[in-house]
Formats: sequence, C-alpha cells, structure tokens
Amino acid sequence: MLEKIKELVFEANKLLPKYGLVTFTWGNVSAYDKETGYMVIKPSGVEYDKLTPDDMIVMDLKGNKLEGKLRPSSDTPTHAEIYKKYPDIGGVVHTHSSYATSWAQAGRDIPLYGTTHADYFYGPIPCTRLLMDEEIKEDYEKNTGKLIIETLKDRDINPIYTPGILCKNHGVFTWGTDEKEAVHNAVVLEEVAKMAYRTEVINRSASPAPDNIRDKHFFRKHGENAYYGQN
Repeated sequence: MLEKIKELVFEANKLLPKYGLVTFTWGNVSAYDKETGYMVIKPSGVEYDKLTPDDMIVMDLKGNKLEGKLRPSSDTPTHAEIYKKYPDIGGVVHTHSSYATSWAQAGRDIPLYGTTHADYFYGPIPCTRLLMDEEIKEDYEKNTGKLIIETLKDRDINPIYTPGILCKNHGVFTWGTDEKEAVHNAVVLEEVAKMAYRTEVINRSASPAPDNIRDKHFFRKHGENAYYGQN
C-alpha cells in the first residue's frame, strides 16, 4: 500500500541527519496522500541508519494503523491534526534542531531580521503558548497539533506563507506541499534561527527588517508575480 510514498517518506527521513537536523532519533517526516486520505510516517524510535522503506507506517487521520509492523511515531497525532486542517499541506516534519529549539525553549518568536528569512517565511516564525496541564495529561500529541492550529488562527498567519512554527519548551514543526518541501523548510528554519541568534549576539538592539524588504523578497519567490528561478 502506497509503496511509492513509503519510498519518498523514507528518503525524506534520511535527509534529517544528513542536514544536521536530528540527534539520535529526535525527529520524523510524514506525507499525506490526498487520493486515499492516508498518511505515511516514520516508525517510533528507530535509528535512521536502520530504516527501510518497508518500515514506514500507513495511518489514517483517525489514528488507525493500516499497514506496518512497527509502532508509528509518537508525534503521529500532531501530523494528523495539521493534515486535517490544511488541505494544501502534503508533508510535515518535526525536529529538535538545536538553534530553532533554543528559541522554542526561550518561548520566543524568531524575528525577521533579513532577506534569507523573508525568502521563505512571511513574517516572524511564531512560538506557541505553553500547553496547559490538562492538555499535557490527555491527548498530548493531538493537543500539540490543535495548539499549532490555534496559534496560526489567533495570529492570522497563513500556513502557506509561514510554513513552520516553534512549540514552546518542545521543538519545531515545518510543512510543505510534499515531504521534500517540508524538509527544505526545516533546513531553512534552522539556518534562520542560527542567523537570528547571531544577529542578537552581535547587536542586542537589532531591529527587524522593514516591511518593504520582507515583501520584495517573499513575493519575488512566491505568488502569481514571482520571478525568482526558472519556469
């Protein structure tokens, strides 16, 4: 079942250690198949160099395992909530990449300080509130997904324009039209987090980039009038 998507999700998961986004087994990638309504995700706690495409788990968005010998990632309910809410999203990544997670642990948004950030994220990368005690005790991973959705809604953030978020005291989630784009966004988010940290070390009074720089760099890559790259 979904053999091609299993292969793609396997390859995408292998990119996480390649790009230095994970230590040990601290991350996962999933993809959503719109035709079947099923998702494919990495198994829980399996080392990346031991993974095979056949290890990937097929799930429905209600949390039922449809195929796979192993247990799915513990973050599966978070991925499912994102897919249920946003039909344009086809891939989700979760990591504990060090710089981005440091911002999450500090409970801070990542300010938009420059054009690298603006090329991919239209505004600050948001950090959620802390989950409440009852949200942690029951359905923790599902509530993490709901909190991501709540944060984007409350701040009026377009998830396509800002394809990533920090979960306070936890880590990072990114997404994209497919699993490969979601990984790409995770790599960019980590680099942007690193640059923002260094910006504040160099100049504690640094100001965010002006809106005209943000708009120019974002919309030359995104939207109907984009002109960056080749057709």
